[in-house]
Amino acid sequence: MSYLEEIQVKNLDHLGIVAGLIDEIGIVKIINNKLGIDVREKISAGTVVKSILINGLGFVSRPLYLFSQFFQDKAIEKLLGERIKPDYLNDDKIGRVMDELYKYGLNDIFIEVVLEVIKKFKIDLKYSHLDSTSFHLDGEYKRKEDKEKQEEEKIIKERPIFIKKGYSRDHRPDLKQCVLDLITSQDGDIPLFVRVGDGNESDKAVFGKVLVEFKKQIKFDSIMVCDSALYGQENLQLIQHLKWITRVPMTIKKAKELVQNIEVEEVKEEDKEKRSDLNLESYTWKEEIVTYGGIKQTWLIVLSEKRQKSDLEKLEKQLSQEEKKSQKFLKEIQSEEFEHPQAARYKLKAINKKLRLLEIKEVELIETYSKKKEKIYKMISLIIKKDEEISRKTKEAGKFILATNLVEENKLEASEILITYKNQQSTERGFRFLKDPLFFTDSFFVEKPERMETMLFLMSLCLLIYNLGQRELRNCLKRVKKGINNQVGKVTLRPTLRLIFQCFQGIHYVILNGVKQIVNLTEERRFILSLLPASCQRYYL
Repeated sequence: MSYLEEIQVKNLDHLGIVAGLIDEIGIVKIINNKLGIDVREKISAGTVVKSILINGLGFVSRPLYLFSQFFQDKAIEKLLGERIKPDYLNDDKIGRVMDELYKYGLNDIFIEVVLEVIKKFKIDLKYSHLDSTSFHLDGEYKRKEDKEKQEEEKIIKERPIFIKKGYSRDHRPDLKQCVLDLITSQDGDIPLFVRVGDGNESDKAVFGKVLVEFKKQIKFDSIMVCDSALYGQENLQLIQHLKWITRVPMTIKKAKELVQNIEVEEVKEEDKEKRSDLNLESYTWKEEIVTYGGIKQTWLIVLSEKRQKSDLEKLEKQLSQEEKKSQKFLKEIQSEEFEHPQAARYKLKAINKKLRLLEIKEVELIETYSKKKEKIYKMISLIIKKDEEISRKTKEAGKFILATNLVEENKLEASEILITYKNQQSTERGFRFLKDPLFFTDSFFVEKPERMETMLFLMSLCLLIYNLGQRELRNCLKRVKKGINNQVGKVTLRPTLRLIFQCFQGIHYVILNGVKQIVNLTEERRFILSLLPASCQRYYL
C-alpha cells in the first residue's frame, strides 16, 4: 500500500455545527423514541432524519434524489456515526422514514422537539408571531374531491392536504400549491408551531383556529401577534380567551372613520429622546378604546412619517398616470358618434369605472348628423378631480391601526404594541429562509401530498436548527462583548449563521495512517466554536 493510499480526506466544513445543534436538541433520540429502532436496519430513523437536516442545511441546492451523492465527499462517519456509509441513505430508506413520520403524526413530533428547545434554551415566549405563505409545486397530485369536506372543521387534519390552485404569494396563480402556517417566537425567531394546509385555504378562515390549537399544544401565556387576516368578528370570538395584537383592516367602517377624523398626538419634548432610543422617532400615535365583535380593545392609530411620504408619492404618481389615461379617454369619447344618448352615457360610465382619482363628466350631449345624414349624438365632457377621494387618501397616508385586547390592568404601553407588531417580520424571515434558492425547496417535487407535508415538516426543523444556532451565537457574543468580522470586514455582534457557515468552508476530516484529525481549524474558527453549544465543539476539537 502506497503512502497516498493511507490518506483519507473528507469535507467537514460547517456540517459539524449543524450536527452538533441537532445533537444538542436531541432530535435523533426523540425520533427513535417515537418510531422505534429496528435492530435489522443498518441506520435508525432518527439518524436518517439527522442526515436529511444536514443535507437541508448544506446550502448546496441538492434535491433528495441526489441525497447519497451529497455525502460521498463528506465525513459521514464523523457526522452520523461509525460504520455508516452513504449508500445506506438510499431513496427507499428515506421514503420509508418519511412515511413513518407522517403516519406517527408530524405535529406531535414537532411539538415535542419545540418543547425540548424551549426548556433547554430558555426561549422567552412573551410574544409569538403567526403568518402564512404558499409553496408552488410541480406534478399532478390528483385526489378525490368528495373527501375534501371531511374533517373540515379540524385544524390538525387526519386526511392529507389538497394540493390545488389558490391565492399565490409567489405570484404564480398558474401552479398548484400548498399553504404553510408558521408561528415563531419573538426571541430568536424560533419556530413554535407549523401547519400545512390546502392550496386554496384562506388565512381569515383558519388563523383563529390555528391560534386556538397552538395554545392547546404549547401551554404558555404568550401574546399572539398576527396581521389583519386575523381581525374579524368570528375570529375575535374564537380567540377571546387569548391575548393578542393584530392590525385592523381598513375595510371596517369604524377604522375608516378614525383614520379620516382623528389627529395623532404631537410628541412631547421629553418623549422624543425615549422614542429615538426605541427607534420610533418617525412614529406618532393616539389611543382609543373601542368595542368590536363584542370585545373591548385598545386601538392604536399610528402615523409613520416614512410611510406617509411614500404613500403621498404614490398618490401623486397615480394621479399623474390617471391624468394621462383620462386625457386619452376624453379624446376617445368626444370623437365617438353614438346612436342614442343612453349609449353615450353607458360608455362614459364604463370609462369612469377605470378611474379612481379623476372623473370624466358630461357637459353637454349634442344632437347632430353624420356624413350619411343619420341622426347621431356627440358628447362634450371635461375631466374633474375627485376631491373627496383625493382628500381621503391624503388623510389616510402613512396611517394604520393596531388593536389589542390587553386593556385596563393588562394594558401595554403604546410603544411596546408598535415595536411588537414591527417584529412580525420574524415569520417573514422564516419564509425567506425556506424559499431561499440555496435551500432544497427549489427542487420541490414529492410524489404524494403526505410526502409534501413531511418535507415541509423537515424543512421547518431545518429552520428551527438554523435560528436556534444563530440565537445562541448572538447571545454569547453579547455576553462576551466581542464581535465577528462580517463579509465587508466590519465587526458585528449580530452575524447570520450563514456567515459562520461560510467561515467554516475548507475544514477537512483527515485520516492519516489510522490517525484521525481535523485540519484548517484557525484561531477565529476556534473562537466561534467556543460560542456555540458543546455538542458542536465535539465535531471539531
